[in-house]
Formats: sequence, structure tokens, C-alpha cells
Amino acid sequence: MELKTFPQIGEKMYCQVLENGLHVFVVPKPEFQKSYAFFATKYGGMDMRFCLDGTWHDTPAGVAHYLEHKMFDTQDGNALQILAENGASPNAFTSSAITGYYFESTEKFEENLKILLSFVSIPWFTKESVDKEQGIIGQEIRMGEDDPDNQVLYGLMEGLYRYNPIQVPIAGTVESISHITAETLYACHKAFYDPANMVLCVAGNVDPQQICDLAREILPKQAGPIAEKDYGPAEEPQAAKPLVERHMSVSTPIFQLGFKGDDPGAGPGALRQQLTAQLALEALLGNSTPLYARLYREGLINQNFLYDYEGYPACSFLAAGGESRDPAAVRDAVLAEGARIGAQGIDPQLWERIKKGVYGGKVRGLNSFENICVSQAQAYFAGHDFFDFAQCCASIEKSEAEALIAAWVREERAALSVIWPGEGAEG
Repeated sequence: MELKTFPQIGEKMYCQVLENGLHVFVVPKPEFQKSYAFFATKYGGMDMRFCLDGTWHDTPAGVAHYLEHKMFDTQDGNALQILAENGASPNAFTSSAITGYYFESTEKFEENLKILLSFVSIPWFTKESVDKEQGIIGQEIRMGEDDPDNQVLYGLMEGLYRYNPIQVPIAGTVESISHITAETLYACHKAFYDPANMVLCVAGNVDPQQICDLAREILPKQAGPIAEKDYGPAEEPQAAKPLVERHMSVSTPIFQLGFKGDDPGAGPGALRQQLTAQLALEALLGNSTPLYARLYREGLINQNFLYDYEGYPACSFLAAGGESRDPAAVRDAVLAEGARIGAQGIDPQLWERIKKGVYGGKVRGLNSFENICVSQAQAYFAGHDFFDFAQCCASIEKSEAEALIAAWVREERAALSVIWPGEGAEG
């Protein structure tokens, strides 16, 4: 196995590519009793159109999430229950870009890892179980449709994007999942749950070589074909809609303000864009900035105000939101501050503080095995290593964040999603 060291943060990671194409990453933590495993595929809610073996497939919205639910079914019972009875704390999630299965345990780790690798790699569905799941997931979808935070976020995606499937709800709709069959799930498992399209990340008191040996024992011996994905026509820099409004049962208006970013691509450039964007957001909207102080003082935002950068295949964006009596005033203030920074630059003392803050937050995250494993899986799919953040963050110049703000925080790239109090249709 290859050993990578990251002396700046005192971390090391063992890496191995198995004969079937699976990438394995192990971060040894011998001083801890617990261990954590994350087994993920590069397949999420936005991967609805793909080509496998020369044939293009258009699948209903929500298949990746539906498949995640059904993967725990085995001929011997339910893998979630089996892992729990074996002392593990298991779960799974589906995002727009990946699906991941994981567990944490302090004992029987190797035995639990065998269970995890087995049920994820060997699908078992019946028509009856798939049909039954439609009611369960349908209820989950309806709960999401009644959740203002969920709706304001998808309103922002609708505002920012015209073509990219990032705007499609991960769970799909009640109507779209009605078209999902056992055959659909088997086809998508074949397309995306191949070891060569997956990654296994482990952190804890484990033997790296033993992890690889277990994966060789359980998983298919050879790689299959990798599906080609289609995310639709290339997006223009401009937002699709400047304003998306809905009315729901909220006591105070809630909003999400977004700015359409550039395609992050893959490799070190994707990491650099991510870190530069996070630093830019801190310089623009962080709680130590003049803009944040003014918006808070004037009652335009409160302690629920949050912001982040998101990067996905073929798209990225800055987003900020929370509760506000006047979301349009927040948007206008952010645009004005973005223009000011573009013209005058970021205060050098503020820049030094936010660089230390962002770096410190990343280092604190190393205390979480879950954060290490999930972040490394996401980083691998994006073409880099998670621990590279230390060296990359140190090298980013103030001018890079200023240039990003000047290019992205512009009226033509902006979209505002608002949920107003009161029942009703879209505004």
C-alpha cells in the first residue's frame, strides 16, 4: 500500500487500488477504540441520464435515493438490523452526487465491514418490496414538500439553473417514483455500484492491509464498464430566474440567496475553487465583517443566518440564507458589498483572520472520523485528497478571493428564493 503523509496537520493515509478498480483509503488511529467505515458510489440524485454498454438510459427522478433505501434488504433479512445487533451504528445517505453507506463500531469491526461490503455489492429486490417502499418514500417526499427549508433551497436551485439536474429533488416526486421498478433498481445498481466507480474509506484502530484483504474477499474480482453521465446542455453564467417565491406556513419570511459559480472541474483545481470560495464568503458575509454587523443591527438577518459554497459535477454556487423581514434588501446589500470588494479589495487584517479561521475549522474537523472518511470520499470523486486542504489553503492569495467575488457576486448571476408567510401558490 502507498503511504501518504501530511506533516503540516500530522496525518497519514494508506492508499490502495484493488484489482477490481476499487480505491481504498485508510487513516490509522491506533489510539482510539472505535473505527468508522464509509463505502460510497459516485451516483446521486442528479445522475438520471447515463449511457452503459452503448445504450442511453433516462431514469425517473429519485432512483438513487430509492436504491439506497432498498440496498439494506437481503435474502437473510435487513442489513441495518443485522449490523445494529452486531454492535455497529449503521446508516446511509444520498446526496445529489454520491450515495454512501457507513457504520461505526468499537468491536467486531472486520465482521461488520464484511456485512457492509456484502449487502452494498449484492442487490436483492422483489416486486413486492419495491412496491411497498413507494408508500414509505412517498410519505418522506410529502414531508419534504411541507418543509419550508427544503422548499426554499430547491427554489434557489430553480432560480440558478436552467438545465443542470442539481435542481431536481434528490428523492424525486411522488409521481416520478411511481415509475421505479425492481428492474430499474437492478439496472442502476449495475451501472453505478461497480467497484471501479466506488471508494472505501476507513478511519480508526485498524490494519490497512487487512481492510484491503477483506475488500478483495467480498467484492467482485474484476471491474465492469463505467456508465457515462449526461447533465444536460452547458449552463450560461447567468442565473435562470432572478426571483422564485412561494407561500407556506412560516411566521417569518425565509430566504436563500445564491450566486452561480463556475464548473469546478476535477483535480486540485476543484479543491482550490472550494477553499477560495469559502474564504471569499467569510470575507463577504462572515460574522466579523462590516456587512454582517450592519445587516444584523438593522434586523435584516438574525443568528440563523448561514452561508456556504457547494460544488457538484458541472456546477457550483455560493448560497446564504435564513430569516429576514426584507430578503430583497439583503440581496441588494450583498451585491453592493461584492462590488465594493471587487473595486477596493479585502481588508488585509480581515483576510489574515479569516484564513486562520477557515484553516482552524478544517483542522478541528479532523477530530471526527465521519468527517475524515466522507470528506476523503468526496475529495477522491473530485480528483484530489482531502488532507491536501492544509497546503492548498496556505497558498491561496487574497487576490484570488477578490477575483472570485468580483466575478460571481453580480446581479446577473444572482437568484433569490423566498418563502413568504401564508398558504398559497407560487408568487
